[in-house]
Amino acid sequence: MDIRAVFGRNLKLHRRRAGLSQAALAALMDVDRAHVSAMERGRQNVTIVTLWHVSVALNVQPAMLLEREEPPGE
Repeated sequence: MDIRAVFGRNLKLHRRRAGLSQAALAALMDVDRAHVSAMERGRQNVTIVTLWHVSVALNVQPAMLLEREEPPGE
């Protein structure tokens, strides 16, 4: 799996757990909602700085956004 897809899946998971919309997360990060959407869809290359901003906004460790869990059967 592409690391952008892994990051995007984890971003969406932790954003939802935090009870935030894409727009709310974007506001916390001072970016556009479309940027959050692109990250969640794995369409956006993310810098280490962006990784840090996402982790702070979601109150998770940066490594949690990069953890790769294979679905059963893969």
